[in-house]
Amino acid sequence: MSLLSGKLDVKRALGLMNRFALSRRQIFSAAMAAALVLFGMLIYRFALERSFSRQETGSPREGRRAPPLVRKGKTIFIPDGSPYRSHIAVAPVEIRNVSLSRIVPGAVEADPARTVRVLAPVNGRVSELNVELGDNVKRGQPLATIDSGDLAQAVADAEKARATAKLTKSALDRATGLNKAGGLALRDLEQAQNDFLQATSELKRAEARLDVIGDNSKLTGQRKITLNAPIDGTITALDTAPGDFIDNTTSPMMTIANLDRVWVTASVQEKDLSFVQKGERVEVSLVAYPHEVFAGKVEIISQLLEADTRRNKVRIAFANPNGMFKLNMFATVRFFSPPSQRVVIPPSALMMVNDASNVFVEVAPWTFERRPVDPEADINGGAVVEGLSAGQRIVVRGGVLLND
Repeated sequence: MSLLSGKLDVKRALGLMNRFALSRRQIFSAAMAAALVLFGMLIYRFALERSFSRQETGSPREGRRAPPLVRKGKTIFIPDGSPYRSHIAVAPVEIRNVSLSRIVPGAVEADPARTVRVLAPVNGRVSELNVELGDNVKRGQPLATIDSGDLAQAVADAEKARATAKLTKSALDRATGLNKAGGLALRDLEQAQNDFLQATSELKRAEARLDVIGDNSKLTGQRKITLNAPIDGTITALDTAPGDFIDNTTSPMMTIANLDRVWVTASVQEKDLSFVQKGERVEVSLVAYPHEVFAGKVEIISQLLEADTRRNKVRIAFANPNGMFKLNMFATVRFFSPPSQRVVIPPSALMMVNDASNVFVEVAPWTFERRPVDPEADINGGAVVEGLSAGQRIVVRGGVLLND
C-alpha cells in the first residue's frame, strides 16, 4: 500500500514539473516577441530620421528629396517639391486712396490777442489788492491801489507847468499890446513868445506823464492811484500782494485773459509737419472729457522750430463760452493728411528683425528677397508702409519659414 502511494507522489511531482517548465517557455517566448517588436520599431524610427536628415541637408545622392529652401546671397529659393510651398502664400501689394493721421500732444492756452498784462504806472507800495488768482473781472473793475511818491511828484509838476503856462500867456498878451502901441521893442515881444512856447511844451509833457499814469483830471493833489481792469476776463497770473513795493514798472503785477476763446497748442515733430496745413481739419481730445472729440481747424503754424525739441507749435482756436477748456489742460491733437495713393499690405506680411520691419518680395517664381519697409499706420486690417511699389508681390503667409 505504501509502495503504491509512493508511485503516485512521484507522478504528481513529475506533472507539476512539466507544467512549470511549459510556463517558463511561454514567458520566454512572449519576452522574445516583445523584444523583436521593440527592435523593429527602433529600426523604423532610425530609418525615418535618416530620411528626414537627408532631406534637410540636401545631399545630392540620387533618390533624396529636395531641400525645403535654398539660400544664395540675398535670395531665398523654394524648390519644387519643398513642403514649404504649401505653407507660403504670395500676393501683390494693394494700392489704396488713404488719408493718414498723426496724433501729437497739446495743451490749452490763452489767446495772446485776448490777454493783458497789468503793469504799475508808477513806483510805489501796494496799499490794497481787490482780486485773487482765478477771479473773473469786468472791464473798469478796481484791481489794486498804489500809494506812490512818484505820483505826487508828477501831479505837482503838472500843476507847476499849468501855472507857468498861465503866467507866460499873460506876459505874452501884455507884450503884444505894448508892441502894437509902440511901447515895447520887438526883441522883448519875441522873448515873451519864446517863454510861452517853452511853458506850453512843459505843460504838455507833464500832462502826458499824468495821462500815462491815469486820468489826470482825478489825480490832482493825491498820492494814490487805483488800477482798473482793462478788459473782461480771468486773473490767470498774480504776482503781487498787499504791502509789496513796486520798483520795476516793466514787470506785470497780474495777467488778465479773456477765456471766451482759447487756443489748443499742439507740439508737432519736425518729421510730421507734412500733415499740418493751415485751414485743415483737426480733432482734439481732452483728458478731462475722454468720450468727446472737438473738431477744429489749424489757424496758426509757427515759422520757428524749438531748438531743443525740434518741434513746431501749431495752434487751433476754440470758442469757450461755457469754460470747458481750462488753461493748461492736456490734449491730444489728430492731424490728417490729404488723401493719396498708398501701399497697403496685410499685417501678417511684416517680419521683425532687430526691431526693424521687413517683408519678403518675390523677385522670380518662388524666389524671394528680404526688403526693409517703414510702417506708417494701421487701417482697416492693413498696414500702410513705405518702401514698396505697385505691382510687387510679397509673402503674405508663412514668411516666418523664411525668416532666419
